[in-house]
Amino acid sequence: MYANISPLIPRLLPRLTQILTTYERDPTILASLAIKLLRPVPFTQILTLASEESLINALQSPAPSANVLAITVIQKASRSPGETAILSVMKGVVENFLRTWLSTPHVEVGEKATLALGDLLEVDFDRRSAATLSTQMNGMEIDSNKPSGQGLLWRRIFRDKEIYELLFSLCSSETTGNDPGQLDERQKSLAQARLLRILPKLAALDFDLLTHSLFPDVEEQYLEGQERSLLYFATTEMIDKEDLLMHVTLFDFFAEFLGAMSVSDLTQSKMDYLAALLQKVTMSDTALYNYLEALAIDSETPPELVDLLVRLNQHQG
Repeated sequence: MYANISPLIPRLLPRLTQILTTYERDPTILASLAIKLLRPVPFTQILTLASEESLINALQSPAPSANVLAITVIQKASRSPGETAILSVMKGVVENFLRTWLSTPHVEVGEKATLALGDLLEVDFDRRSAATLSTQMNGMEIDSNKPSGQGLLWRRIFRDKEIYELLFSLCSSETTGNDPGQLDERQKSLAQARLLRILPKLAALDFDLLTHSLFPDVEEQYLEGQERSLLYFATTEMIDKEDLLMHVTLFDFFAEFLGAMSVSDLTQSKMDYLAALLQKVTMSDTALYNYLEALAIDSETPPELVDLLVRLNQHQG
């Protein structure tokens, strides 16, 4: 099949890209055709056929099929650390990708973007343990046997102040609204759930990055007290616990997050942080405390997670 499609790519893809940027009707059929054409094409070759601007336009399109097309292209950069490094240089693409990930009202677009982001950051990660780590979380696998990345996409997202702030501004309940750049209440919940979905995997890769302050002047806008980090924001300040669905989502997050931590290298500093975090969140959330307590005695809970929950409970005691 690829042999039949490949000769068409240089002729058809640039035209499809141009049409998609101006097409006023539902572009589902055109986007689907483009995705099929792109299936065998590596990320670097696509960049010779479609510009960064066309990717950004597709990400900004109100049509979910155009969003999926752009994310499909971006996800191709996860095939190798070198391609992910190239993506990291494209700040506009990365920024709009993250904005679409958190802002889209379309579940299928958000789901695809979540998986793509996890794949990209896993491939780009450059501080892997020499020991084998393979953790399965909601279909997202971490495998430290893969070649090490350069960490350039991590730096683009977490060390670029404008992009880092985007994670806070789009997910904070304090910025809910209908003004340009804001998300309404429903969309805010989707954004928060997507951030919580990706954090366990990222924490398993780079716990220190997520638990330390990166831009204090950004974090202090969204966090009270001395503790400032993306993980602390997401677990203690981001969620409106009066929203029952988001409260349950937070329960699911802690089960997944602690599950990921239970099979990672648990240093004393990690244990101290986790114990302090759990003490903070459960002190004002009896329902979460009861949920974790029930998880610890559930026969279906993985033994590593049970052991961690017991140790954390003893640590707090």
